[in-house]
Parts: sequence; C-alpha cells; structure tokens
Amino acid sequence: MAVEKERRNFLGFALGGFTAIGSVAALGAMKRTWDPLPSVKAAGFTKVDLSTMEENVLVVEKWRGKPIFILKKTADMKANDRDVLVGESRYLISVGLCTHLGCIPAYIPKDKNFHCACHGGMFNASGEAIKLPPEKPLEIPPFKIDGTTLVLGEEGEQFKKLKAAGEIA
Repeated sequence: MAVEKERRNFLGFALGGFTAIGSVAALGAMKRTWDPLPSVKAAGFTKVDLSTMEENVLVVEKWRGKPIFILKKTADMKANDRDVLVGESRYLISVGLCTHLGCIPAYIPKDKNFHCACHGGMFNASGEAIKLPPEKPLEIPPFKIDGTTLVLGEEGEQFKKLKAAGEIA
C-alpha cells in the first residue's frame, strides 16, 4: 500500500511539473506574439535633416507606412498657427493622406496648394482644407525638433503646443 501511495505521489508531482513547464512555455509564446515585431519597433522614429531642404519643394518621407509631407515654406506663403518653426524657417509637417478618403494629394508648386485627384479636394500650404469634400486639415504626426533635425514619432514641445491649441485632434 505504501508503494502505491508513493507511486501516486510521484505521478502527481510529475504531472504537476510538466503542466507548470507547459504553462510557462505557452505564456512565453503568447507574450512573443503580442510584442511588436522588430521591424515595427525600428520604424517607430524617423529622422529628417531639415537644413538641406529647399523652399517650396515637397519632401515625402515614410513613417509607419504612411507618407509624411515636409514642405519648407517661402516668405510669401501666409504664416499659420500650424507652421512648425525651425530657426527663421517655417515648415508644413503632415501625414500625406487626404482626410476625406485617404488618397495622397499632389503638391502643385506654382499654386502652392495640394490637390487631391480622388474627389477634387484642395489643401493650402499649411495643410488646411480650402476646397471640399475634405472638411478637416491634413493630420500632423507626432514630431520633435532637435536642432535642425525632425524626429517623427516623438512628441516634442512644438507638437504639444499645437495639440494644446487644438490644431491636433
């Protein structure tokens, strides 16, 4: 009888141990599936040197799979609360997707406007909708200015000020 009880205890401990090891392995596997992929983590921040940009020339960067419009504004372009200031220069920084249906608007340098070919919407050089159907301005992605470098994906002082002023939803 004592041998049978010892055998039963051994089998119980063995089964409990295998169950614990399997549970830890399953939890580890679940955690790995919930973690972002290394490619997503690497795409979290994008740096752009603004010192080399020319006025009225649109630069399109890619951040988290979205086009980002960066436009150094000319002196004759109207100043706007949405402008990003870097030294004496003013920039438009926005997600390059129309707020109506998500098309990518084209920049027309001579008109200094963005034109969305999908439904004829237009945005000015500050990203504000000037011709319907888009009713909202171009979105501003989280950014930080570090000297003359734009860091996309991090909330800096200017981004926080724009957000507090209601320019960013």
